[in-house]
Amino acid sequence: MSEQFPLDQYLSITFSQDKSIAYIQFVKRDEQFKCSVSDLEQFIRKNEVIHGLQQDTVKCIAENPEEYFFSRTPIAIGQEPVNGQDGSIRMITDINEKEHRPLESEDGKVDYKELVKLNNVRKGQLIAERIPSVPGINGIAVTGEPIPYKPGKEAQFKVGKNVVVNPENTAMYAAIDGLITKTEKGKINVFPIYEINGDVDYSIGNIDFVGTVVIRGNVLTGFRIKADGDIRVIGGVEGAELEAGGSVEISGGIIGYNKGYVKAQQNVKSSFIQDGQVQAGGDIIVSQSILHSNIRAGKDVMCNGAKGLIVGGNIQAGERVLARTVGNSMSTATVIEVGVLPDLRNELTELRAQLKLQMENMDKTDKALNLLDQLALSGHLPPDKLALRIKLTATKKSNLAEEAAIKDRILAIEKELEDVGKARVDIINTIYGGAKIVIGRYTKYIKDPVQRISFRYKDGDISMTAFYM
Repeated sequence: MSEQFPLDQYLSITFSQDKSIAYIQFVKRDEQFKCSVSDLEQFIRKNEVIHGLQQDTVKCIAENPEEYFFSRTPIAIGQEPVNGQDGSIRMITDINEKEHRPLESEDGKVDYKELVKLNNVRKGQLIAERIPSVPGINGIAVTGEPIPYKPGKEAQFKVGKNVVVNPENTAMYAAIDGLITKTEKGKINVFPIYEINGDVDYSIGNIDFVGTVVIRGNVLTGFRIKADGDIRVIGGVEGAELEAGGSVEISGGIIGYNKGYVKAQQNVKSSFIQDGQVQAGGDIIVSQSILHSNIRAGKDVMCNGAKGLIVGGNIQAGERVLARTVGNSMSTATVIEVGVLPDLRNELTELRAQLKLQMENMDKTDKALNLLDQLALSGHLPPDKLALRIKLTATKKSNLAEEAAIKDRILAIEKELEDVGKARVDIINTIYGGAKIVIGRYTKYIKDPVQRISFRYKDGDISMTAFYM
């Protein structure tokens, strides 16, 4: 190394955070500075750089040092690690949601007594395979140390009902014959199908089943069907109670007589709904009309078939309502609410009632404590009143905590009510006077008929713009 120009006084070596790159930089500049390639290499090795040395750069610095006086130059480049790949679950059986259609023969005739059953599996049939993660490759730092790779995550089966995993945890099989479905949380289930070749009436009774229920008739007033899977009704539904962990599809429509209800964690499809109570975690799709009914959908309410009419009642949707016509020329009151999950709106109403009751109880507790405090100050507080005072103080502390929790939850819901970016009401033909549009916390009353209109929230109000399909 040159004695005239000791390199450790003129140069410094620094590293990137993971030591995959080493940099050289002049800390002292002298136009007379000189060094040989071997001197510079020796200096770099002295600073623990032993891998990935950029020989061309070393030579250039030794020959023309003044060109590097004001730069931080990579002098050695290591080898980046190759991260591992995550494992995955590969479905062998297709479980994508498809429409359940009646079986159609080659001559075009439709037999409504024979539905095409999709996604069926047999006992012992392979459903899914677990693809293991792929290990990565360590990198090499310029100091020669290994740079560890990020390992891939192992995938895990989400085991639901009526499925089994082999001892090696590499494959999932059906434990029974049935219909394979996936729940909202991604669990894989095999649900057997329970079919009724006729009406649900006194000859059948109520149904509570772990799988999918198919009714090849009507569901009469006063009866109940509960299914962990889907419910498919080829006929109509009267004032009955239907509750599904999956979706509900009703070919003949719903005449609820303001009795019973239809609930689905996923979607509800029906040709029409009259005087009904219908709730879905996903979409509610009606081809003809919704009349004087209470409708609650976590996502969309779609009533845009050939008739596409909504008159009367209350329609709630988390995101969108699409209809051809809303209301009528007689100004029948019709409420359309979008922009928040119906369950949240109802929870908010209940919380406000709870908060009011809580504050009333708190007021009574405070008045009683004030009276006991005055007795204590006067020295006339008997043992039973002292015990009551201690109890009321504890009650007040508990009530304050509960009140704070209710207020926090109310605030959280109100913030969600403000998030109405996706919320909209789209009218393909006409919306009549007497209708009310609610988007989040904002309301617009319709006085006169308006055609082909879209309602959205904008700048603190509900805006009306022309609707285009």
